Amino acid sequence: MFKFVKGYMETIDGVAIYPIISLLIFFIFFVVLFAWVFTASKEYISEVSELPIENDNQ
Repeated sequence: MFKFVKGYMETIDGVAIYPIISLLIFFIFFVVLFAWVFTASKEYISEVSELPIENDNQ
């Protein structure tokens, strides 16, 4: 089955750009997420981490 898909994909012009685009999207997403984690305030992280505990007490 993989040979069929590989053979079919090789006939499409410009198909090599799709893996590059998906890698860039993946990389940019995790860089932005990494930056957000380090710039998030400690108060916000503390508040969000206690949400599941607060819901059980109500």
